[in-house]
Order: sequence, then C-alpha cells, then structure tokens
Amino acid sequence: MDIDVQKLIFEFVGGLGIFLFGIKYMGDGLQKSAGSRLREILNKFTTNPIMGIITGAIVTILIQSSSGTTVLTVGLVNAGFMTLRQAIGVIMGANIGTTATAFIIGVDLEQYALPAIAVGTLLIFFFNKQRVNYIGQIIFGLGALFYGLKLMSGAMEPLRSLQSFHDLTVNMSEHTILGVVIGAVFTLVVQSSSATIGILQALFDQGAIKLHAALPVLFGDNIGTTVTALFAAIGATVAAKRAALVHVIFNLLGTVIALFLISFYRNFIDFLGEALNLNSEMQLAFAHGIFNISNTIIQFPLIGVLAYVVTKLIPGNDSVIDQPSKLDPIFIEQSPSVALGQAQLETLRMGGLSKTGLQEAYKYLIDNQKKHAQQVAQSEEAINDFDKKITDYLIKLSSTHLSDAESSQHSMLMDGVRDIERIGDHTENIIELIDYKREHKVSMTQLAMEDLEEMFNLTISTLQEALTALENNDVAKAKDVLEMEDEIDQMERTLRKKHIMRLNKGECSGSAGIVYVDILSNLERIGDHSVNIAERI
Repeated sequence: MDIDVQKLIFEFVGGLGIFLFGIKYMGDGLQKSAGSRLREILNKFTTNPIMGIITGAIVTILIQSSSGTTVLTVGLVNAGFMTLRQAIGVIMGANIGTTATAFIIGVDLEQYALPAIAVGTLLIFFFNKQRVNYIGQIIFGLGALFYGLKLMSGAMEPLRSLQSFHDLTVNMSEHTILGVVIGAVFTLVVQSSSATIGILQALFDQGAIKLHAALPVLFGDNIGTTVTALFAAIGATVAAKRAALVHVIFNLLGTVIALFLISFYRNFIDFLGEALNLNSEMQLAFAHGIFNISNTIIQFPLIGVLAYVVTKLIPGNDSVIDQPSKLDPIFIEQSPSVALGQAQLETLRMGGLSKTGLQEAYKYLIDNQKKHAQQVAQSEEAINDFDKKITDYLIKLSSTHLSDAESSQHSMLMDGVRDIERIGDHTENIIELIDYKREHKVSMTQLAMEDLEEMFNLTISTLQEALTALENNDVAKAKDVLEMEDEIDQMERTLRKKHIMRLNKGECSGSAGIVYVDILSNLERIGDHSVNIAERI
C-alpha cells in the first residue's frame, strides 16, 4: 500500500497544532470562568500534603496543564510562600489532574467537534457577557481538541500497514526502555503530556500500536513533562530547585516501579477493558489514571524521604516567608485593643520586609547578583499580601466601638500600612533601574556609586528609625526621622548637582545619568514615606 507521506505529515502536524491549541484555549476558558486567582488557591489550600494533592489535581484540571501547575508551584516556593513539603503534595496532585484530558478524549465525541467549534464561536463573538464568552472559549477549545485528534487519527491510520512502524512497535514491546524514551522525548518536544497521551490513544484506537507497546510510552510521558518545571527553576532559589527535582524523582521512581510490574499491569488493564466494555481511548485513559493515582498512593508516605533526599542533593538554606499569623478575627469583637496590638505587630513585620527589600536592592546595585533581585521580588510579594490582610482586618475592626486613643492608633496603622506598601513599590522601581543598567551594560563612575551608597545608607537608617518609633510609639525617635528626612532632601539636591557637573565634564554618560537620578528620586520618596509614618506618631 502506497502512503502519501506529505499528506500524512501535514495532517498530523496540523492536527497536533489544533489539538494543542484546543487544550490551551479550553484551559484558559476554564481558568477565567473559575477565576484567575490560582496562585492564591495554591497558597491557601495546601496546608497539608493531602490538601496539596487535592488542590494540585483541581488546579491542573482547571488549566489543563500539569506543567503549568508545577511551574506555579515552583514560583510560589521561589517566592517563599510555600514549603517544600507543601509543594510535593501539589506536584503529586498535578500528576493526577493531568489524566482528566485523557478521560475527555476517551468519550467518543469526535462527530460533535465541528458543531462544538461553531457553538463556541457563536458564544465568543455574538455575546457581550464575559461569563458567556468564557463558556464559549471552553466549548470552542473542546471542539478544537477533538477536531485536532480526528485529523491526527486519520493521518496515522495508514501506519498500521507500514512495516517500519510495525517493527518499531515490536521493539517497544520487547525493549520497554525504548518506549519510555520515546514518550519522554516526544513530550519534551511538544511540551504537553496530554498531546502525547492523545496521540497514543489515537494510535491504539487505529490498531497501529498494541497495549504492551503503548504502556511504556505512557510512563515516559510522565518523565518528559518534568522538564518544564526544571526550566522554571533555573536561577531560582534553593527551595524552588528542590521542588523541581522532586517532580523529576517522583515521576522517575513511579516509572521504575511500573516497569517492574508491567506484565501484571498490562493484564489488569486488559481485564478492566473487557469487564467495563471500554473503548480503546478510554482503556488507555484508565491506564494513565490508575498509574498516576497508584504512584501517588505508593509515594505519599515517602514525602518526608523525598524532601530529605533533595535537601541533601541540593544543599543550602530555604527561604520561606511567614504569612500574617496574628490577625485573629476573634479579637475584633471580644477585645478591639488586643486586635489593634496584633495589627501593629503585623505592620512592623511588614515594615521589616520593606527594609530587607531595600537592603537587598543596594546589594544588587553593588554586586549585580540576581539572587538579590529575587529576594526583593519575594519581599514585595509578601508586602502586598500583608497589605491586603492587615487592611481587611483593620476595616473590620473600624466597625467596632473604639476609644479616641484606639481610633487614633487605628488611623495611624491604616496609613502606615499604605506607606510601607509604597516603600516596597519604590524598591521594586529601583530593581528595574538596576536591571536596565545590567542589560544595557551601563557603567557608573566610582564617585556616582559612592554617592548612591551614602544615599542608600541614610534612607535605610531613616526607615529603621521610623519603624522603631512606630514599635515603641516613641515621639523623640519620630522627631529624629523628620530631621533625617531633611538630610535626605538636602543630599538628593547635592548629589543631583554633582551629577550635572560630571555630565558637563563628560565623566558620565546620559544613560548612566538617567539610572542614577531615578534611583535618587526613588530613595527620596522612600524617605518621604518614612516621614509620613513618623509624623503620625
């Protein structure tokens, strides 16, 4: 039988493209309709490994990507909002959630692909309500998924009669490692385990591949999907690298266990297919789902061991940001004065984060090491979290009966939280300026660097004094801050004049001058916010 190779390739590649687009578009629609606060969901509902598994599975189903969930998890670990043990649970859950696509494919809906695309298009283009548009996106994506699968399936049908492909499947049956490698490599190339499973289901349905050859490819697919998380961990914190490595070890270990039991597993899936009268695609979907659920059950008791192993393989100190923990709502009704004290403690912790961020920004300016910029990003994310939670707590507290003194303290804290949040924003601006300096190879003179060092030190000291005054309600310290702010203003004016003199002499480039002056401006604004805190005292 002659095979039109060009037609086969074009239909397969085009079908794969439509399939991948369908998964992505459907996942985006699900995510938008469910709300886009996935990071917060992962952060909030992963207090123990079991909740982590459930949350990881749900989020993966919502975004239709285990890699996406794992990357989000690595990001949260990198930002210090999730511990390694929490992350392991989420990673396990992501492996379970990714099997949902295989079950969707297992439902024979190919004949409804084009109508689904038509309905989805109608809902997207002819309705103004966002919610309806998101539902249209889901339906369109689902139709595209099945239409792409139909094209791929049609393209692969002639492979049944191709001797070389038949020989390959025989080799995969006899040499299971070959099937694992093929599954891992293909998943690595297309960056989607769902695509690999979808193609495998289509081949299996066409009779082009037998179950004993398909299972090793299915196992390899789980290994290939770990690469995205490894890429996300490049340049990240020690804890984030450990989380990515856990993903690799977890999937590798699961594959090794499965290969030892492959004969038993193949017989079990055969029995299951006959007992439940499953079609070919659904049989592989069950194979995929049972494998990932079993792998999670087997390795769940080993979470502590996995954490210990990766800690030994990647030495270093974890950096985990504590969440606001003292804002107990019970105090709002029972003891508003205690509630105010708790809010003040959390505000001081928030201020400490802003000071740490400013110190790290200065270190970044001096040595250009990216780890300092990451620390600032970590601090800024934590500051924003503290800002939201303290503000919400104080708003609830404002509805209770407060004495005049308590009302004054309440207003001081509300304003102080806002000023500290703005300090974090200005620090972030400084990081962006230093990034610009690094990327465009902007060079500053030694004198300019010494001037900035002086300005940084004075600004950090002023912020520290303001926080000390807030902690102790110290009026004398607050007055010192006002005097230090005068020094900052005077220093900024003096340093700007020195910069203009260097510019006129040709000692400083225009681009270096822009970075220099903007850093000075941001430091001066941080000084202003420090004064705002002190003035209220």
